[in-house]
Amino acid sequence: MKTVLFPVLGTVAVFAAGVTPSTAGDRYADRPPVMVSPDLSAPWVLQLGHAPGIVRQNHQVVQQPRLRYAQPAQPDRVHTAAVQPQSKRMVMRPQINPIYLPQEVAYDGPQKPGTIVIDTTQNFLFLIEKNGKARRYGVGTGKPGFEWSGTHKITNKREWPDWRPPAEMIKREAAKGRYLPTYLAGGMENPLGARALYIGTTEYRIHGTNQPWTIGGAVSSGCIRMRNEDVVDLYERVNVGTTVEVI
Repeated sequence: MKTVLFPVLGTVAVFAAGVTPSTAGDRYADRPPVMVSPDLSAPWVLQLGHAPGIVRQNHQVVQQPRLRYAQPAQPDRVHTAAVQPQSKRMVMRPQINPIYLPQEVAYDGPQKPGTIVIDTTQNFLFLIEKNGKARRYGVGTGKPGFEWSGTHKITNKREWPDWRPPAEMIKREAAKGRYLPTYLAGGMENPLGARALYIGTTEYRIHGTNQPWTIGGAVSSGCIRMRNEDVVDLYERVNVGTTVEVI
């Protein structure tokens, strides 16, 4: 059966640049400005600070994340840039397309309340609720060559998770001249963001991100990324054992 989704709530207004509060409930302190990288196709390389072995390209060119699928006709994302006087490097305080902000929508699919459904073609995550409704979040999904689908359970939950890149990823990125750490502690510079929900026995996670402007794009190595505000909200609504269906 094909799932039909109809928005219930109106589009949420675009946030003003530099404003910390979020409709999803910001649960941590003000975040520092985000350094711009020219390569959004390798998101785990970005924002790693001074981690040993990290090579950071010193460019000021901004590229938009590549979308794998056409999105509904909506206003484009707006990016506001500023220059730090002390470093003269470009800083981005991004906004997000309102369609990717959390909202309640109508839902008539077969999944039971409490199920997580991830639509990788439209880049939405749905938490199924009762009475024909669902809570919808925007997500970033696997870039071309890293798509996947299947049904699993959440097997673990972690706050501010650490990151150990798989050996395959380290080797793949080293071939491109990008050197990843073998370990990175949880925190604002960690690409897994504020929370992580581990999917089955796979290496994939639903996790936060320190690159919120990539939400809505096909940008990851298979993980499902959310804004930090949104993954914190989802984290508090679901438990280990929750079914996750990726379509």
